[in-house]
Amino acid sequence: MALSIRDVEPADAEAVCAVINPIIEARLYTVFDVPFAIDAERDYISGFPARGVWKVAVQGARVVGFQLIEPLVSYTKALDHVGSVGTYVDLALRRQGVATALFAATFEAARTKGYEKLFTFVRADNPAAIATYQAHGFEIIGTARRHAKIDGRYVDEWMIERHL
Repeated sequence: MALSIRDVEPADAEAVCAVINPIIEARLYTVFDVPFAIDAERDYISGFPARGVWKVAVQGARVVGFQLIEPLVSYTKALDHVGSVGTYVDLALRRQGVATALFAATFEAARTKGYEKLFTFVRADNPAAIATYQAHGFEIIGTARRHAKIDGRYVDEWMIERHL
């Protein structure tokens, strides 16, 4: 699959929503439970933190996935070296190298912005996501039991991290 990776732009808001909203609607892969509105997503992209990293994977002219890193917290400088990462790939294109291309570009950009470690939560009932993160050097460091409640059902989440 021929992909290009670039930084997100506010004009990508509709395409970003076209990737993430079906993932949310599937109710299987994320703890997000409400689809994103295009205007709100455009505002979010426009106001994205300067230390953030947000890459989109483009096939032809179509955004087919994205990955972002944000500072883990803003209330202390002691965690400035840690970023929170999220990865989203078009449901029809999973397991085709989109995430791999994103990880390569995101890791490089994260290092240049001073990140030394990436952290995230992944639903414990999403083995494909765990396998993808582990293939890119992430380790499971714990379980947050009954951490999310989706449609009245509790979901455990695995805490994962990777040192850069």
